[in-house]
Amino acid sequence: MIKFSDLKAGDYVLANSDGKVWMGEVTSFNRDEKEIGVDNGVQEFFFKSEELNPVPLDDNTLLKMSFKKQANEDGTVKYMKGAFRLLTPGKDNFSRFEMWYKDEKRIILDPIYLHQLQNHYLEMTKVHLTDQPI
Repeated sequence: MIKFSDLKAGDYVLANSDGKVWMGEVTSFNRDEKEIGVDNGVQEFFFKSEELNPVPLDDNTLLKMSFKKQANEDGTVKYMKGAFRLLTPGKDNFSRFEMWYKDEKRIILDPIYLHQLQNHYLEMTKVHLTDQPI
């Protein structure tokens, strides 16, 4: 489950619809009914927050989001998208990491999900993180 207040338009989530789980993009909010509009690429469906799950942040997810990957000699792994950087302590280790954009740097000490990375990215770059290459 994802808190209603944690989502922004453009965030990616996993929607559970009739037992099928698919990734979609948050497109709108019905604040009166506390429903979230999610587009599956064809049309928009509305869900309660308990019907949505976060997308895990991992190597595969970052590559789908058009990040470029660089394995460093010291075992760390750097992911790059434009001027935005994310540095993990090792392969497939997203338990903590650093991210930076220009002069702003953030240290993340706990695992986060894709929508949370998207929100950090938006705050830092003023552009929403999508799967489109830069």
